[in-house]
Amino acid sequence: MLDCIGESPVSSLDGTGLADVASAKRILRETSREVQNRGWDFNSEKNYPLPLSVDGFIYTPTNTLRIDTTKEFQDVDVVHRGSRLYDRGNRTYVFTKTIKVDLLLGLPFEELPEAARHYITIRSARKFVDRDMPSEAGHVYTQKDEDLALVTLKEAEGDTGDYNMFNGSNSVARILER
Repeated sequence: MLDCIGESPVSSLDGTGLADVASAKRILRETSREVQNRGWDFNSEKNYPLPLSVDGFIYTPTNTLRIDTTKEFQDVDVVHRGSRLYDRGNRTYVFTKTIKVDLLLGLPFEELPEAARHYITIRSARKFVDRDMPSEAGHVYTQKDEDLALVTLKEAEGDTGDYNMFNGSNSVARILER
């Protein structure tokens, strides 16, 4: 990313004291979170059991981006607040049983598939350059590069996501449940 604005690369991201390095790290983290928040097969957990703690609370993983109860627990109206689940129906943080949820998790950059890292890197570099040089002429990566990286990511998602029209679609699932 530093190379995109004509800066020399650094050997370590920690303790450099350079404002551009801090800005690049921040933009990379923000972009990674933004992209992962879209929801992909690689950062989703289905039917994930969240057990009760000894005090009756249900704590969520620290990297939870989004959470939804499974069909089995659709009668329980929960929201994610802080590091716990909150039962809106009963207006309490205290639960009486383990609940299964579908989770969307924010993964560390190093744990992402290559296609996701590539797209996030290009998107981050474009955002980083926009801060210093808003003109498209100053970009090392073009919008076309970013679009192509997103297509590659979506193709990889399709290849690994085991999607089909019967179990990958909410509208088809509702019809089949009748």
